[in-house]
Amino acid sequence: MNLEQLRHKIDKIDDRLLELLNERIEIVQQVGALKHRTKTAIYRPEREKEIIERLARANTGPLTKEAIEAIFLEIFAVARNFEQPQRVAYLGPEGSFTHQAAENRFGAMSEYIPLHSIPAVFKAVHADRARFAVVPIENNSNGFVGETLDELAKTDLKIVAELYMPIHHSFVTKASNLQDIKRIYSKDIAFNQCRSFLLEHELDSVDYIPVESTAKAARMAAEDLQSAAICSHIAAKLYRVPIMFENIEDNHRNKTRFIILSDFENEPSGEDKTSILAKLSDRPGSLYEFLQSFHDANVNLKKIESRPAMEESGFDYWFYIDFEGHRDEPHIQKLFEKHRDEIKYLGSYVQNG
Repeated sequence: MNLEQLRHKIDKIDDRLLELLNERIEIVQQVGALKHRTKTAIYRPEREKEIIERLARANTGPLTKEAIEAIFLEIFAVARNFEQPQRVAYLGPEGSFTHQAAENRFGAMSEYIPLHSIPAVFKAVHADRARFAVVPIENNSNGFVGETLDELAKTDLKIVAELYMPIHHSFVTKASNLQDIKRIYSKDIAFNQCRSFLLEHELDSVDYIPVESTAKAARMAAEDLQSAAICSHIAAKLYRVPIMFENIEDNHRNKTRFIILSDFENEPSGEDKTSILAKLSDRPGSLYEFLQSFHDANVNLKKIESRPAMEESGFDYWFYIDFEGHRDEPHIQKLFEKHRDEIKYLGSYVQNG
């Protein structure tokens, strides 16, 4: 079979795919109308996970599970926009890692609102300017994002999904060689994550200029011929700054966990995680007694992080806790009832890492 014949076969398959996708969207629109009447949430991460898992089990190749997920996440995102246009607020600017995380879940068709602070992202959803908020919550090299934890303590929004994304930094510049570089722009965290690279290339004597985001760093490097930036390859492409070195981070397993927030709650999926804030009395043994309840209920704790409490709460510290399970499960409902005066519920959602 020659090349032209193979291309003809591909065209026929594409025609069939288009017909089936249109048929799927027509059904999705009926689902959207039903959800609108019953005021049901459009975004159902637990249902999307169920579909991907089912398709992965039925798959006979050569597509991998990762390829299936990538294809169908985009199909889901397009479908949601037919049910109801999706407006997503995120910690910007355009080209930031949070922007990439948002597009990973909400696709190319959604409307994106870049904002310059985490409180502003939360506020956009509270004010109905956006349906979803996407913010970073922790990095495996730098720990928790304190500002996100502080906003979670104040908000009524719920965590509806999480996403772990590899973070790879690029060294970008319009300079011809390293000796011409006088300044490097980046976010302060990125400088710390790329310390070994900077020392190895004798860049420890140039000026490090911290800015609000790595995307802004790329934009500034595009306008300054004696500078460089540490940023994502997406930001480098967006602002047309040549990449001199890729993957310059010290930890090549560097990942950031992002959370998606909205005003609805998920149904159980069977593989869920729940997040809470625990505000405990300032007395000996209060934390031990609280955690003992989870042990007694055979609930697996995934993470615990202390944080100074807001002054008006009347507590010295509160604790951010992730654990396995969904709030609607009977044994977890009992925990919530036992500690109803100590727990602020942040959401139950599909585990993604």
